[in-house]
Amino acid sequence: MDAAGGHPDPPGTNGADGLRYDGTRGDRPGGAADRCPARAIHDTPAHQSAALVNGVPARPGPPGPFHGAPGQQGPGGPNREAPASRSPARSVNGASEHRNPAEPFHGAPGQQGPARPIHSAPAPRSHARPSRTTPAAPNTAGLFGGVPGGGVFDALRAAPAVVDFTPGRPDLTVFPRAAWLRAERAVLAESAADQLGYGDPRGAPRLRRAVADWLARMRGVRVDPESVLIVAGTAQALTLLHPVLRADGVDAVAVEDPGSLGARQHLAHGGLATPPVPVDGDGVRVDALRATGARAVLLTPAHQFPTGVVTTGERRRELLEWARAGGLILEDDYDAEHRYDRPPVPALRALLADRVCYMGSASKLLAPALRIGWLVAPARYRSALVEAKRFNDLGNAVLPQLVLARLMESGELERHLRLVRGRHRRRRDAMIAALAGQLPGAVVHGAAAGLHLTVTYPDDVPDTEFAAAALAYGVKCHPLSWHRQSSGPPGLVLGYAAGSPGVIADGVARLGSALRSLS
Repeated sequence: MDAAGGHPDPPGTNGADGLRYDGTRGDRPGGAADRCPARAIHDTPAHQSAALVNGVPARPGPPGPFHGAPGQQGPGGPNREAPASRSPARSVNGASEHRNPAEPFHGAPGQQGPARPIHSAPAPRSHARPSRTTPAAPNTAGLFGGVPGGGVFDALRAAPAVVDFTPGRPDLTVFPRAAWLRAERAVLAESAADQLGYGDPRGAPRLRRAVADWLARMRGVRVDPESVLIVAGTAQALTLLHPVLRADGVDAVAVEDPGSLGARQHLAHGGLATPPVPVDGDGVRVDALRATGARAVLLTPAHQFPTGVVTTGERRRELLEWARAGGLILEDDYDAEHRYDRPPVPALRALLADRVCYMGSASKLLAPALRIGWLVAPARYRSALVEAKRFNDLGNAVLPQLVLARLMESGELERHLRLVRGRHRRRRDAMIAALAGQLPGAVVHGAAAGLHLTVTYPDDVPDTEFAAAALAYGVKCHPLSWHRQSSGPPGLVLGYAAGSPGVIADGVARLGSALRSLS
C-alpha cells in the first residue's frame, strides 16, 4: 500500500472495472466508461446440496460452500472459496445451467429442474428430499411493487434471506472491538466527572478537532474545528438542513438521477422538491442542472451512488462555476475512503468552501450503529444549524464521540481502514468473477471504489421482478429503478463488503438462477 492508501491493480482485473487512472488528475481519463463487461461462463464451481432456511428446504443450485444466514458458518468450518471444477452445461436461453451431481434429478436425461425459491409456501419438515417444482412467478405487489415508500428499507432489512447484498453495509465482522474497548477504558479513566454531563450541541470539542484533522489528511478539506458540527449521520445532516435551506429561500434540491432513494426521501420529507438531473460517464450534467432552476443540488461526486461514476475535472469546473453564480452544493462524501484502483479525488468542499455543505460519517468507516457523522457548512448557515441541532436532540452522546476521537488521534482508525480496504477489494473481485459466470452479458459499473457494484443486464426483465425473484431465491438487493426518477436500463445494486467470497459466489449464483427462472 502506498502513502495514499492505494493498491496496484490485481492480476487479471485490469483495475477491476477496466480503467487505468491518471494520478495527476484525480479522475478518470476522459471518455473511458467506468464499467466492466462480464465475461462468458468458464469453470463454474460445483453445486452444493440443499439447505434449510427458516425450516424451508432450499436448493441453492449455485456454487458456494455456505448456505445459512450471513455471518454464520456451515458445519464444515469457516467460509472458504470452493475450488472451481468443470461440469457439463446446457443452454438455457443462452445461459449455462449446471446440475448438482450430489442430488438425484427426476426428469428427462440431461435436464435439470430449477432451483427452488426459499420463499415458496413452506412444507412440513420431513426427511424426504423436497420435490422439484418450477418457481412460481414472483409477487411484486408487495415489497418491490409500486413506488417504494418511506418504510421500504426497514421492510427489506426485516425480510429473511440467505445472502444479503444490500448496498452500504461495511464488513461489520471486523469492527475493531478490542481497540474500541481500549479507547473506551482510557476515555473513562481520564474523563472528569463534569464531562459526563450535557455536552456541547455542536459536538465534543475533542472529536471536532479530530474530524478536522482527519478531513485534512484523508480528503484534502481544510476546516477549523469550530466549523465542524457533529451529527447522527448524513440522514440527520439533511434533516437539520431542511428548515435552514427553506429559510434561505431554497424550496428545491436537485438530485442525481439515478441517485440515492433514501436521500431523496429525506429531502421530500422536509418539504423540498427533488428535481432529477441525469448522470452520465463524467458525473452529473450541469446543463441539465441549470435547466431545473434549483438553487441547490445534492451530489456524491467522489463515487456517485449508485453508478460509481467519478466526477471528472472538467465537470467539476462546470459545477463550481454554477455554484459561484449562486448555487449551493450538498456534498455527500459517503464512502470516499474506500478506494482500490485509483488515487483519491479531492472533495468539492476543498475547492469552494463558501458554496458547499460537506457531509460525512463513520457509518462506512466503522459501523452504522454508531450514528456519528459530521457536517461542515458555509459560515452563513452555522448558527442556524447549531440551533436546529440543539432543539433536535441537545447533541450526540458524548462518550462515543470521545472514543471515536481517540481512535482517530491514535491512528487506530487508519489501521482499521487499511485492513478493510484489502478485505473489501478481495470481495469485490470475487463478486466480479462470479457475475461473469452467472450473468453473461451483464455490465459491472463503479468497481474502482466503494462498497457496492451496479450491474445492468441485457434481459428484458424489469429489475423489480428480478429483485423479487432474487429474494425468493434467498438474496436481498436493490433494484436500480428504486434509485431512478426517469426511465433507464434495468439493473441491480449489489453490496459486496459484508460477505465472504464463498457467500458472494453463492449469492451471485442464486441471482443467476433467479434471472433464468424469469427468462
